[in-house]
Amino acid sequence: MNQTTSMAGGADADRRFIDCNGFRVHYQMFGDGRPPFIVLLHGSFLSIRSWRDVMRPLADGATVVAFDRPAFGRTSRPVPTRKNGARYSPEAQSDLVAALMTKLGIDRAVLVGNSTGGTLALLTALRHPERVQGLVLVGAMIYSGYATSEVPSFMKPFMKAMTPVFSRLMKVVITRLYDRNIRGFWHVRERLSDATLAAFRQDLMIGDWSRGFWELFLETHHLHLDRRLKSLSVPALVVTGEHDLTVRVEESLRLVRELPGAELQVIPDCAHLPQEEQPDAFVRIVNAFVRKLS
Repeated sequence: MNQTTSMAGGADADRRFIDCNGFRVHYQMFGDGRPPFIVLLHGSFLSIRSWRDVMRPLADGATVVAFDRPAFGRTSRPVPTRKNGARYSPEAQSDLVAALMTKLGIDRAVLVGNSTGGTLALLTALRHPERVQGLVLVGAMIYSGYATSEVPSFMKPFMKAMTPVFSRLMKVVITRLYDRNIRGFWHVRERLSDATLAAFRQDLMIGDWSRGFWELFLETHHLHLDRRLKSLSVPALVVTGEHDLTVRVEESLRLVRELPGAELQVIPDCAHLPQEEQPDAFVRIVNAFVRKLS
């Protein structure tokens, strides 16, 4: 295992890095290293920070791993080349989850994915079912957004050729809209402090961050997950915030109907990020689900 601790002491003592599938992946691990294992996948524009209030409580009786997805947080953002093997497609990201588990000595895990992290958790279960003990899909984008967006193939050569221009334009747009969009993930926006919002912004805007996000954007395509749900036999829990406007509650209800054997939990008084607005309720629900699988 090729890993290093980034800093000694304080909160940074739990930060580690590991080389995996062309990325230098930033991750944190809590617990005693024994099963059950829980892997946390955050949503777009956020980072490992989104799990800060639930990682340690979830590790009471489990081993918990959270990592910064490619293009976000402290994970590296290499420009893909044939030599480095780094890829930003949804399929490559799901393969990264499985490869990271292998490097960390995890055979099977419960994947907990929020928003686009839920998209990738489900895709990982489809591509690597033997590695997934269960799924917790929290405001998961299955029927909209990242899972259904697509860059037209005929446009890709032009867009790639114009990468310097488009990545700079994307940087301007995201920078201007970032605070408003992130606050929109909350039901009670005052719960997101200015300091936490600034920290999320800092997590995203590291180095040539817009180039990494542009590479991810170029690889976006329709995953047609709705056609593939019935092939899954993995135990699943669908979680939605009562006031989620990013992935509307109706989409989570549809997911429960179409995903075989799925259970539903609606968490009141929160929106797209239950782990942020209602961490105690979130931990209770996830722990109960994991215990049933053990």
